[in-house]
Amino acid sequence: MKTPGRLYGVGVGPGDPELLTLKALRLLQAAPVIAYQSATNRDSIARKIVASYLTGNQIEVPFHLPRALEPEKAESIYDKEVAPIAEHLADGRDVVVLCEGDPFFYGSFMYVFTRLSDKYETEVVPGISSLMACPVALGVPFTYYNDILTVLPAPLPAEVLTTQLLATNAAAIIKLGRHFTKVRDILHQLGLASQARYIERATTTQQRIIPLDEVEPAEVPYFSMIVIPTKIRL
Repeated sequence: MKTPGRLYGVGVGPGDPELLTLKALRLLQAAPVIAYQSATNRDSIARKIVASYLTGNQIEVPFHLPRALEPEKAESIYDKEVAPIAEHLADGRDVVVLCEGDPFFYGSFMYVFTRLSDKYETEVVPGISSLMACPVALGVPFTYYNDILTVLPAPLPAEVLTTQLLATNAAAIIKLGRHFTKVRDILHQLGLASQARYIERATTTQQRIIPLDEVEPAEVPYFSMIVIPTKIRL
């Protein structure tokens, strides 16, 4: 009977290949199988981040986990997409699953984890998330002392975003995309627009920092963030 392979969920950071951890690099280059999320007809962002580190003789397994699906519809699709990973594990091959940012911070790996971690030995390697990278790229300290930091997905209803923004000291609004206009309007209504900072594709060669009111809503990518740092200065 074959000894099953080991599953690794590896965070590859926000985009700059030099932000990969030493542990992630070691596991990446040792694994016989590399798996990564990739949108239909698009190159994988996670693979692109680590492309220069790949050995060239590894099996690659792309998978697609569509966003914005109802949980009932998503379950069967996700089950099917992770099946090839399970097959390699069952055949005794270790699999490194790449994940942009951190695997457990809104990461695609969590959907692999919930399906396979109870069947195969699993290790998760943290990665630098955009939540850490964006304030640094913007050059603004996020929080001080006992400030409360809130992370808000932009697809939330306007009333939820408003309530949460009123109740926190600092905030990161993620997954902007087509929700940018709604978020910008809320920030103006709450008097937070002058404090807010917009950044997209942080740490990559395509990084852009744009004044909030100069952002073209139709061009806002999914990988963008509005940072609202605390007003406190110590």
